[in-house]
This record gives sequence, C-alpha cells and structure tokens, in this order.
Amino acid sequence: MNRNDTEFMVQKIRTQYMEKDSTEKDLSLLRELDAEVKRPANVFGYTFGSIGAIIMGTGMSLVMTDIGQQLGISNTMPLGIVIGIIGMFMAIINYPIYKSILSSRKEKYADRILSLSEKLMKGEE
Repeated sequence: MNRNDTEFMVQKIRTQYMEKDSTEKDLSLLRELDAEVKRPANVFGYTFGSIGAIIMGTGMSLVMTDIGQQLGISNTMPLGIVIGIIGMFMAIINYPIYKSILSSRKEKYADRILSLSEKLMKGEE
C-alpha cells in the first residue's frame, strides 16, 4: 500500500473511535427515519410483486406447456388463463398499493423528518 492508502485507512479507523457531535447524530437519526418510512413499502412491493409474477407465470405455464396434462388436468387453457389474469392483476395493483403505503408512512413521519432536517440545515446544535 502506498502512503495515501495507509493514511486513508488510519483515518477511517480513527474516526470510528472519535466521539460524534450532535450534527452527526442528528444526520444518522434522519437517515434512520427515512429508512423507517421506506422499508415497509419496499418490503410489501417486492414481496407482493414477486408473488404476483409467480402466479402469472404459473398460469402461463399451464397454457403453454403440458404440465397440466401431467398433473391430470384435461383442459388447462381456461384454468391457465384465469390464474394468469389473477397474477397480472396482482402485478398491476402492486404499484398503487406501494405508493399508498409510502404516502401514509411519509404523512406519519413528515413532522419529525422536516423538523430534524430544518435543524440540520440551519446548523443548530
């Protein structure tokens, strides 16, 4: 390692042991609050969207392959179309539900986040 890399590593380790001032603590709290707002909506969106995609893929598989025949279903076309439409519907409504969850969480935490960000922007201690 050259001299600059060594100094960078030393400084990085050193800052971990230094006492944080109130601005750094407030900034850390602001990041945590922002994550707390977004996390539930993201978890829902990814989970519900993935389940919807799997259901839609199951319907498509029933229509396009002979998996239904192997399962003992004689006419897979109507069942596959219904299952595919259900999955497609889930995928379509995923984003509006995600936005609804996100906006309700933003509304719930807006006062705390705005007051804390205002405090940080003004540089108050």
